[in-house]
Amino acid sequence: MAGIRTCTLDCFPENILIEILSYLNVRELIRNGRVCKRWRALIKDQRLWRTVDLSTWKRVSSRVLWTLLRQYLGRGLCSLHLRGLLHSARGGSFLSEPWLQTLSSKCPRLRRLTLTHTDLRGLHSCSLLPPSLQVLELRSCELPPGFFTQNPSKPVQTDQNGSGKESQTSSCSCVIEALILDNVPSFTDQHLKSLSLWERLRRLELRDVLRVTVAGLKGCAPPGPHALKHLTHLELEGFSRQQMAALGLAEGWAGLERLTLGGREVAPGLLCLNRLVGLHWLRLRGCRLTETLVLRSCGALKELRMLEFLQVEFAIEAERKDSKRDEKSENDPMPGLRQALSNLLPKCSVLFTQCTVILGAD
Repeated sequence: MAGIRTCTLDCFPENILIEILSYLNVRELIRNGRVCKRWRALIKDQRLWRTVDLSTWKRVSSRVLWTLLRQYLGRGLCSLHLRGLLHSARGGSFLSEPWLQTLSSKCPRLRRLTLTHTDLRGLHSCSLLPPSLQVLELRSCELPPGFFTQNPSKPVQTDQNGSGKESQTSSCSCVIEALILDNVPSFTDQHLKSLSLWERLRRLELRDVLRVTVAGLKGCAPPGPHALKHLTHLELEGFSRQQMAALGLAEGWAGLERLTLGGREVAPGLLCLNRLVGLHWLRLRGCRLTETLVLRSCGALKELRMLEFLQVEFAIEAERKDSKRDEKSENDPMPGLRQALSNLLPKCSVLFTQCTVILGAD
């Protein structure tokens, strides 16, 4: 027994302690930083602050954000998720221009910003956000009218002919490559129009944007007047039948490689797929489909390499369900559809995830 030695955390090397601390959330990290001087120094290591998620911290205020930014957040920060006060009884401003300016200078490697329940109406433009952002995700947020207009106060420039024209430098100043909007009720056609100047925008996800009209969708679809010409990834969910029918997909999206359609009214959008000859990846999520509709819509996509059905209800006739009861399984609920797709699209992989089969092909 005399030869047994006790071992404390002080005996562990720094890399091991950093790995252990990486499993703690932000509040636990701050509390452990009060243990001793060595732990305080470890907690400030930027390897622990690469991905910061404050969405579960219910009492985050402007004061807390300033404390985190001054003492902990730094050059290591790559991803930040904040939850605002939009539905809080306290209300008040959450993000301020000085805080965003300090965030830009102290965290030059910030690539992804996710905001949930945040009131952004106090910020006149998204140009106030860190210029290093590549992915901007807004969930249940409120926006001002010109939020997606870059440098809205840019003066009018005069060309060689003496005619005034609005500067287009703003389209080059935005480096955001992916924009994700989920349940943003204040997002309108004007916001969608502003995105046409984002030359680096490659991915756009729109979910439950109720104020976007049919005319707005037509305008952003090539060859519309405000076409999003640089998109390679488009995701649309929660749209009405009229919105889906007005996507303008039948006109052709040059360069569009990945498409996701979701919601109860995807059928009109599926019928427009025959012009997307360059599509490589298609996901259908949270909808009800029939085998006939799928084969009719996807049969012309000869360049398709991946077709994914996620949480899809397949409506079939009762006699067909009884005849193929022994063939289908949980991972392959539609063996007949899989076989038909393999014949039509031999280079395409088909994936069924959490799909079900129901009676009645309506």
